[in-house]
Amino acid sequence: MLEKDTRQHNIDAQIRAAGWDFETQVDQERLVRYASTSRIAEDPSVGFSDYVLKDRAGLPIAVVEAKRTSRYSVSGKEQAADYAAAIKHETGREPFIFLANGNETLFWQREWAAPRPVQGFFTLDDLETLQYQAEHRGKLVGPGSVMLDTRIVDRPYQHEAIRRVYERLEVKHRKFLLVLATGTGKTRLAMALIDGLMRANWVRRVLFLVDRRVLAEQAMDDFKAYLPNVTAPASKLVSLTAPPAAL
Repeated sequence: MLEKDTRQHNIDAQIRAAGWDFETQVDQERLVRYASTSRIAEDPSVGFSDYVLKDRAGLPIAVVEAKRTSRYSVSGKEQAADYAAAIKHETGREPFIFLANGNETLFWQREWAAPRPVQGFFTLDDLETLQYQAEHRGKLVGPGSVMLDTRIVDRPYQHEAIRRVYERLEVKHRKFLLVLATGTGKTRLAMALIDGLMRANWVRRVLFLVDRRVLAEQAMDDFKAYLPNVTAPASKLVSLTAPPAAL
């Protein structure tokens, strides 16, 4: 399938499914001038972004680089980065990036993390939330950083573990593994991490997973006791497909 066919039959429909209006919120084949030039449109330093998604003010909030289904989505990474840099040069704001081939969609926040697979295109509300977080993100380490709530965690090794996670987040890492023995306060450590990340405006919603219902009940009680403002809108989800022995 050619790229134009991929766009017409796959990607257009996927963008619409996320609630984007092609008449008012989506520019196709948008002319962009690379940040290093201000020459006329015929200059080779000028390109055309496949899609530019716009916010409620009509400003670019994301670019979409499309490839045919036979190519990897990530193959458009450099091209999309050029378009994003050009838009940032023009508007002063870094747009998000989607890399898509009709079968796979990658989401990329250039200044914070590498491209990662997602289920589909984000809604405008999703992107505006992420944009707000990016623009108002507080410090996790160093002077002026968010303070740990010692009502939740009061043990030195818990503080150390949280600081280590925060340090890695600050340098754009996304995955962490903490191994703690029974009775060392894993749930409280998780609560303190969540509390700090929310107060610093790094996250808005969190999924806390357990493998037994009794643990879910215990965790929910702890969260309500220490983070009442966070758990007020919380929901408990139970898998209906898990075997009885795992519940």
